[in-house]
Amino acid sequence: MELFQTLIDFILHIDQHLAAITSEYGTLTYLILFAIIFCETGFIVMPLLPGDSLLFAAGAISALDGSGLNVHLMVVLLIIAAFSGNMVNYSVGRYIGPKVFEKDYRFIKREYLDRTKKFFDRYGSMTIVYTRFAPILRTFAPFIAGVGQMNYGRFMLFNFIGGFAWVVIFSYAGFFFGNVPFVKENFESVVIGIILVSLIPSVYIFLKEKFGKKDEIN
Repeated sequence: MELFQTLIDFILHIDQHLAAITSEYGTLTYLILFAIIFCETGFIVMPLLPGDSLLFAAGAISALDGSGLNVHLMVVLLIIAAFSGNMVNYSVGRYIGPKVFEKDYRFIKREYLDRTKKFFDRYGSMTIVYTRFAPILRTFAPFIAGVGQMNYGRFMLFNFIGGFAWVVIFSYAGFFFGNVPFVKENFESVVIGIILVSLIPSVYIFLKEKFGKKDEIN
């Protein structure tokens, strides 16, 4: 419970924590950011890391004089982190195979697996792009792609498109708008807003599956 509360505090005050990290570790901040993005996308047991808000906050911090962060270098490194993390996750899913659905695993929540699979059934390969903007689902999507033996080259293509769009949009949004006085004074509310907007795809699919008419999958 204490760990969960710490995570919530880190997410809601991510600008303050990231500023402290940058001040303390300087250019090593690149490595820390790389590790967080890689772990969120690369390890199926770590779906709650704050990807969207972290990218936005990192972009905002990089815009400050004296931050020591170059937003363009940061974006390139984090695209690589997002891409390579997904490739690891895909490879693990491909290795485990369909048997993942045959029994329960302690560190893998079955509900998230099933929900992501439904996303794949409906949207196919574009799921890799769409779920980049959906917390939790983005961690499970490459894993399910691997389980389903999605073509390697096709996965790499959609993985790059999704990772590129995700990192560029959130990082540069933070860079250009994160230090606008209103945003800076209400950063916690902005972070909550980012989280809520990011949840829209997941909520939409859940509601459509629950109340909508079942469509045939082409």
